[in-house]
Amino acid sequence: MDGIDLSAVAWRKSSYSGGNGGDCIEVALASPAPGVVPVRDSKDPSGPVLLFPSASWQSFLASLRDGSLPVG
Repeated sequence: MDGIDLSAVAWRKSSYSGGNGGDCIEVALASPAPGVVPVRDSKDPSGPVLLFPSASWQSFLASLRDGSLPVG
């Protein structure tokens, strides 16, 4: 992650995540670096973190909200 410190990042679990420990992702509440959105697997909090460009993440969320990206 080339110089991005994620040790103090607060994470938010997806609202679609149930309490059953299923497939869940967590998104950083505030990015530790400009222009990126850190995302990780909630079942493996010390595992790898994906860094998405902020514009791409916002586009992904907009596609989910408007139904142009099939879910499920």
